Amino acid sequence: MKTPLITRKGYTKLRKELDFLWREERPEITRKVTWAASLGDRSENADYQYNKKKLREIDRRVRYLRKCLENLKVVDYDPQQEGKVFFGAWVEIENEAGEVMELRLTGYDEIFGRKDYISIDSPMARALLGKEEDDEFVVKTETDIKEWWINKIWYDPTDKI
Repeated sequence: MKTPLITRKGYTKLRKELDFLWREERPEITRKVTWAASLGDRSENADYQYNKKKLREIDRRVRYLRKCLENLKVVDYDPQQEGKVFFGAWVEIENEAGEVMELRLTGYDEIFGRKDYISIDSPMARALLGKEEDDEFVVKTETDIKEWWINKIWYDPTDKI
């Protein structure tokens, strides 16, 4: 089960995607399907079949986004969070081997296409919550246990209301 939280930026991005799909992409594909259907035999019409499939994909994504946006809770930055790791925080962490990573704790729907975002439901994020700079924390996964240290914590100033 995923936690239904999202940052303000993430919500805006999903909202823009929904608007684009519904107002621009879907009408264009619908026109193409109508045109291809007017050509006659649909069973051998590649334009019709391709665009019909694309229309189904768009409709599926629109349904998902509508349901998703309805259920998500936007979490805005609060100055009281400063100095501790909470939802929306950027953290720089380091392990014993000297590996340094910069990560942001976000909602599930924001992590796709980003290697530097992790879901608030991930083992790493759960281990980070509530920690402060210079704290040590342990991440337990099914296959491993690793120790990490927090070098730095910051929040994106554009996430403020």
